[in-house]
Amino acid sequence: MTGYIDIYCERTEPGLWAEPLNALSNLAFFIAAMAAFRLARRRGGLKFESGLLIVLIVLIGTGSSLFHLLANRWAQLADVLPILIYQAAFIGIYSLRVMQWNAPSAALLLAFFFLLTWLFGLAPREWLNGSLSYGPALLFLVGLGAYHYRQDRRARATLLLAAGVFVISLTFRSIDMQICPTLPAGVHYLWHMLNAVVLFLTMRALLLNTGEAEFSDSR
Repeated sequence: MTGYIDIYCERTEPGLWAEPLNALSNLAFFIAAMAAFRLARRRGGLKFESGLLIVLIVLIGTGSSLFHLLANRWAQLADVLPILIYQAAFIGIYSLRVMQWNAPSAALLLAFFFLLTWLFGLAPREWLNGSLSYGPALLFLVGLGAYHYRQDRRARATLLLAAGVFVISLTFRSIDMQICPTLPAGVHYLWHMLNAVVLFLTMRALLLNTGEAEFSDSR
């Protein structure tokens, strides 16, 4: 679990600060969590579901920071698990609170998500630098975004915007190793920064369509 991992362009040797841009860019996740917390407070108070998602965003930033500082197996696990849990939690909460599905239907949707995640996870890491593992997240984000738009929910285009930003961030993640000869620092840090935007946008779409308070800039 402590074996050294070198899978990013910026890292060229072991060491705590061998990936300064990749490590420091994780600050964006903490900023996104704070922005979501402030929005939740404006919406009339922090509820369990929104609180859980905000904590998961903090854990995403923490886990990613640990991985890019330590570059070992257990830190990699701390990096990927909060991301997967956030995806599942958001899908479950959105289907229950915004789509108003019952629990069995939401559970089936989550089961389908985990099935896709397993299938996409079978792809070799060499394909798109491992970015195919995020294929299910993108597909679900597009699907929920289409529902959100067609149902004319508050912040109508927010989830589709999040999907668009996610495509850009996945592109940067996918080309990180290939771009090393041109940009020795790589572009993985842009994956972090853009994903923080994606997480905040998903939170915004959820928060503006749950809770009790209404305010003028909700669309």
